[in-house]
Amino acid sequence: MTKTKEHTGDTCPPVCQCRLPLSARTVNHLADLLRRHLRTIRSRWRILPPGKIAVIVLGILRHDQRLTGMAGGNSVSESTVRRWRDELIRLLAAQAPHLDRALKRIAKQGG
Repeated sequence: MTKTKEHTGDTCPPVCQCRLPLSARTVNHLADLLRRHLRTIRSRWRILPPGKIAVIVLGILRHDQRLTGMAGGNSVSESTVRRWRDELIRLLAAQAPHLDRALKRIAKQGG
């Protein structure tokens, strides 16, 4: 008896889904960051739109979803999802100095 690793017929591997409570403002903020970055590096396209990339990355960061699970459910490779995650973390980290200044200003005002 030979073993094959192919799926029978039109079946596909199961995808784990979860409900991700996110505000539209959070998703839009990340998507806008990514859009600006793509314009800056003059990237022509991505396999998925920036909004969907933002939701995938937030799913990984907020709910500790596995990279393979998020990749398989969206028909991209695990390395692509890892690259998107690292890219968005770098973009958010670049904003951290601005956040520190804003928090100091608010603290001075007594907030």
